[in-house]
Amino acid sequence: MKNCLIQEAQTLIQLSEVQRITSVYFGGGTPSLASPLTIDAILDTVSQCSHLAEGAEVTLEANPTSADALRLSEFQKAGVNRLSIGIQSLDNAELKLLGRNHTTCDALRTLEEAKKLFPGRTSIDLIFGLPGQTVASWIQGLEKALAVCDDHVSLYQLTLERGTSLFKQVHQGFLPITNVDIVSEMYECARHILQNSGFHQYEVSNFSKNGAFSTHNLSYWRGSQYIGIGPGAHGRFVPRGDGRIHQEARIQTLEPDVWMKEVFAFGHGTRKQTPLRELDKLEEVLMLGLRMDVGITHQHWLQFAPSLSLWDVFGESEEIKELKEYGLLFLDDRGLRCSWKGLAVLDSLLLILLKQLQQTWIEREKGV
Repeated sequence: MKNCLIQEAQTLIQLSEVQRITSVYFGGGTPSLASPLTIDAILDTVSQCSHLAEGAEVTLEANPTSADALRLSEFQKAGVNRLSIGIQSLDNAELKLLGRNHTTCDALRTLEEAKKLFPGRTSIDLIFGLPGQTVASWIQGLEKALAVCDDHVSLYQLTLERGTSLFKQVHQGFLPITNVDIVSEMYECARHILQNSGFHQYEVSNFSKNGAFSTHNLSYWRGSQYIGIGPGAHGRFVPRGDGRIHQEARIQTLEPDVWMKEVFAFGHGTRKQTPLRELDKLEEVLMLGLRMDVGITHQHWLQFAPSLSLWDVFGESEEIKELKEYGLLFLDDRGLRCSWKGLAVLDSLLLILLKQLQQTWIEREKGV
């Protein structure tokens, strides 16, 4: 596996002709189960094939049961300088419900060790909206986490994954589906609690203090290029080596054994390549950019649409004017962004915004 990851990294970096890499993110699955030597070898490959910027953020996702003090120290020596810990909950009953194999004690122990090694650069993930969870129990758990966490917290609403035990129990009626209004209240309460604790919400799900935001994720939300390596990885970059200039969406083969065979045969295991049309890219810029509190500046938008400004797309729309009047959206000299209230209902806003973008695009193509 290690040799295949190295080979695929070499191939895709060379294909992209990227000159400078500002962040590396080891995520998906449980990368903390990997050998620190593998992490070190991949980072060495990145440095050899491109320029890994000084001070580049190198994040590793970790689960409490696969990240004891010694192992975390070895990851640090390999080059990791930021940790994202999948704590999910500090309630043992909730962890069991989620199918996690760690306990609250495991989570707290890992978190304390991580803060010693990565002070100010340790993030925790928490999940809300569990079957049977109440607003009161969620708040109690969040406050418990805030008493011990570092400077970054990510909150995620539970997604029921088909094929999991939890999915089966809910759909067979053994566990209740959490009411959408209760889930919304959980999110709103959490936002206020985090704000009162000194955290700044810089993205829909992410909160930081003391400037401890994730530079890797910010690059993603801003529509920057990124290279995905490994089974099932996703990427967005311009494959310069083939003479084309469009950005592609790439998905690597999911099945590890098949992926390795493809890497041995072709140097990479890309299963699907989809050229992104200008409209495709603008839709991504809109959906990702509005997740951030700063939204999308005019200058940033014009990098992707030099001849179609934010004013051109949204300035005359009556629906957009209504969203502005309701205090959900801002369109001004700074650009387009959601208000505090708007971030909480972003999915609903995007339905309107994407429709307006698509309509404007069609009209422009027709010369209307």
